[in-house]
Amino acid sequence: MEMNCDENVIRQLEQELNVKILPGTEVMIDAGGHDFVKVSANSDRVLVPQPSNDPSDPLNWNNYWKASAMFCATASSFTQGLGPLSIAPMIPQLIEAFHSDLASVLQFTGIVILVLGFSNFIWVPITTSFGRRPVLLASLLVSLGSAIWRARAQTYSSFMGACVLNGIGSGPSETFQPTVIADVFFLHDRGAYNTLYFAVYFGALMIGPIIAGSMADHVGWRNFWWLNVACLAVTFIISLVGFPETKWHRSHPDELRAQSKPDSKPFPEEKVAELMEATDAEKNGTTQVTPDLSYAATALRDPFLGKGKPSKQQFKLFQTNPHPFRSIFLDLWIPWKLFAFPIVEFASFVVSWSASSFLTLNLTQSEVFAAPPYNFSSESIGFMNFAILIGAIIGLATAGPLSDWVSMRATRKNNGIREPEMRLPTMIPYVIIMIIGNFVVAFGYQHQWDWKIIVIIGFTCAGIQVAALPAISSTYAVDSYKPVAGSIFVAITVNKNLWGYGYSKFLTPWILSDGYIPPIMTNMSLITLWCLFGIVFWWKGKTFRNWSRNSMVHRM
Repeated sequence: MEMNCDENVIRQLEQELNVKILPGTEVMIDAGGHDFVKVSANSDRVLVPQPSNDPSDPLNWNNYWKASAMFCATASSFTQGLGPLSIAPMIPQLIEAFHSDLASVLQFTGIVILVLGFSNFIWVPITTSFGRRPVLLASLLVSLGSAIWRARAQTYSSFMGACVLNGIGSGPSETFQPTVIADVFFLHDRGAYNTLYFAVYFGALMIGPIIAGSMADHVGWRNFWWLNVACLAVTFIISLVGFPETKWHRSHPDELRAQSKPDSKPFPEEKVAELMEATDAEKNGTTQVTPDLSYAATALRDPFLGKGKPSKQQFKLFQTNPHPFRSIFLDLWIPWKLFAFPIVEFASFVVSWSASSFLTLNLTQSEVFAAPPYNFSSESIGFMNFAILIGAIIGLATAGPLSDWVSMRATRKNNGIREPEMRLPTMIPYVIIMIIGNFVVAFGYQHQWDWKIIVIIGFTCAGIQVAALPAISSTYAVDSYKPVAGSIFVAITVNKNLWGYGYSKFLTPWILSDGYIPPIMTNMSLITLWCLFGIVFWWKGKTFRNWSRNSMVHRM
């Protein structure tokens, strides 16, 4: 659990509540003599994880600094996601500019997808070892350089090189924001914010083609990349001043055991007055202190909840690490280790194939709608991505709040004990929407239905499911293995982008050979299969977590 409790407290809670508390299981109410920090003095909702009593703790930051950090992370997800899949409506212009063919130009997208996934083996170790802030700033600079290179490229090989650099620079767009969300927000808010991340990131992938198609028709395709340069530069400046370091060490039960003493005393009441008046954590000697969890009220336990702010140390370009090579080695190894964990594998497959449903539309829209009987321009094809964007907004507005509501309702029925599996029933309506969308697109393409049916129903359904299914499944994995949230998203991204690259390679030849229905229906069947495993995890997910309860990933 994320309560920062030592082993003795956990065992006491198990006896009082008559429940097995495993990593991922959370106690959302007070139990017996254990009184936890809550949302407010008038609330019975326990905060998970428990914040420290340091005003610099990101969990204690006031709304302004939490919003600032989230805005910068969201802006980077959007601006770094704007370019990778924007090639789709520009394909005719790029074929002409580089004297190439359809299959070769589609590899611009494929290579970005492939490199983007593996680049996180560079970024995530830096994130863990030296902090979130240096990764955000450095990746934005790399992305900025790649956009300039794309705008100036004169040959096919040069543009391909820029795509490789774009893949490297954009890597954090797939792992960074979920890590920041876990740093800054409590468990009961993460579902909504993770859905926000997926909606914004996939929304950028949808908006990119909209803008690119229009600009390619009216001002030339190169100007789209200069627009990228401007967006990335503005995001870098905002992040430089508005994104403090969010990495914060929280004590494990083992550390709390080592620190505990037989004569430990309750947190003194007179100290609270000093803490409330203090603005400098170091002055009061409170850095990273978590008081005894027993018999303490919310105001006494954490007087800075919702009132804290970042320290000057958190605005440095990077944070020091006494053991950087050990951290880097673990971050290179842990994503591969996580593939042996059924819950992470489940999340990886759901995210990967759900995203490939959206990738299908990106790779085929020009091929279908630029040809007879439609004969649409690049601008018109780009505008069709508005339907996917609207679908993503619907997914954003419904999936996160619905997921949090379903799990909270199940928690109340379970006597205040929350299990990560309680989110999984939320997937049901979005799986149905995904199936409808794929049927409409596959048969609509093949039989040349009215474009309005394909776009309004098929594209919109794709947007809804790609904002919802990945968010729900990945939040489940993070809830189960919070200490390695960054590595979970590396594993998910590698799995997703390897499949995406392979899918982009064989999709066009398969369509030319057998038509649109076999590849799209096969992909839909695989998405459905992986989502159906959610039934197994809803039923036996706690058993899978029990298998890994003693794993080192819970002590990182």
